Amino acid sequence: MTVTTRYLVLGALRWLPAGLMIPVTVLLAQQRGLSLAQIGMVTAVQGFVVLGLELPTGGLADTAGRRPVLLAAAVLHLASLLLLVGATSFWMFALVFALQGVFRALDSGPLDSWYVDAALAADPDARYEAGLSRSGVVAGCAIGGGALLAGGLVALDPFPAVSALTAPLVTAAALQAVTVLAIAVLLREPRTPTAHRPRLAATLRGVPAVIADAARLLRRSRVLAALVAVELFWAFGMMTFELLFPVRLAELIGSPDTAGTIMGPVGSVAWLASAAGAALVPMLVRRLGPARSGVTLQLGQALAVVAMGLFAGPAGAVMAFLVCYALHGAVNPVYKGLLHRQSHAGNRTTVASLASMAAQPAGAAGSIVLTSIADAAGVRTAILVGAIPLAVAAFFYLAARRTPPATAPGHSDEPAGTSGGPADTSSEPERAVGTPAAAMP
Repeated sequence: MTVTTRYLVLGALRWLPAGLMIPVTVLLAQQRGLSLAQIGMVTAVQGFVVLGLELPTGGLADTAGRRPVLLAAAVLHLASLLLLVGATSFWMFALVFALQGVFRALDSGPLDSWYVDAALAADPDARYEAGLSRSGVVAGCAIGGGALLAGGLVALDPFPAVSALTAPLVTAAALQAVTVLAIAVLLREPRTPTAHRPRLAATLRGVPAVIADAARLLRRSRVLAALVAVELFWAFGMMTFELLFPVRLAELIGSPDTAGTIMGPVGSVAWLASAAGAALVPMLVRRLGPARSGVTLQLGQALAVVAMGLFAGPAGAVMAFLVCYALHGAVNPVYKGLLHRQSHAGNRTTVASLASMAAQPAGAAGSIVLTSIADAAGVRTAILVGAIPLAVAAFFYLAARRTPPATAPGHSDEPAGTSGGPADTSSEPERAVGTPAAAMP
């Protein structure tokens, strides 16, 4: 099995449980007695946990290795899913999202970094952006398949011991157990001779140095600082379609259970649209370049969110939601490739963690602010407010208009944009769905 195949298989397994969770988590919390404002607060816990752990865990992955960090992340994700199945109170949901925060901090970046490094080790001139773009397609299909399965499970209600909205979470936990085993078997890293293998204490001592290196990159790279700002605004606005749309659909239809059933196929089609968007990225980037593609796609997503809030019927709102996710899938590969061009093998995961560190607390703030607005002024108003930071994020892509190709290991690790001088304009496709790289699980 090739490196790219293993990368795509592990990516699919990573996102399939998320597809099962996304359509039902908010509706389940409402069913179990939480208000929208309380849901915003418990989801914010995840972002604040990630804020504290993102850089240390990124540094840990760059020093201790990607495989052990990904295994720990997968086990914690399994534990959070099992707890979510039985969560009945505000504090239990808060604990679920705290565990999700630790999982997201550990999971943020190591798989992509492993793939990029493995591809460059096999061929220093490897065009890893194609694999990252394919990963976006696979992630979209996996989440779409999971969402479709979630809708079917809610409709069939196959587990009499739990509610219909809980059935997708039980299935997600079972699939996550498979993911743990797959990481153990498929993700291989070069073996370090025993004499040169760092002890745990030495590994932990190396983490601050990696973090300091990434912080220096952020200070001296205008491009990297702008890309981190993209995550800051994008993650805040992303709560409009990750957190509020299921509530908006339930409001338009008049029944949370019916909305939960519909969100399955709608979410499935949305993530398939996201996969299609990622697949079309190479053609768009060849025409516009990565930075201009980022601006165009991000502004389009903001407009789709505005439409999602303005349409008064469920059909129009669902159509806007689908367009939003198609653009979401397209902009993600553009972003991630630009980000990887600002790093090298020794700090790749940590640089990715810098972006995620901005995204997670911004998503937490978005969940608190937008759900509070939804409670006070209505879901439609909250969605329209959330479109504003999505539009602002678009303009930070302009800083990356002249980004040179990534350097191979052993070459200069000077990040693009540090000198302010001229550089070659890249025309490569970039970033995989990350972050549904995202504040929600």
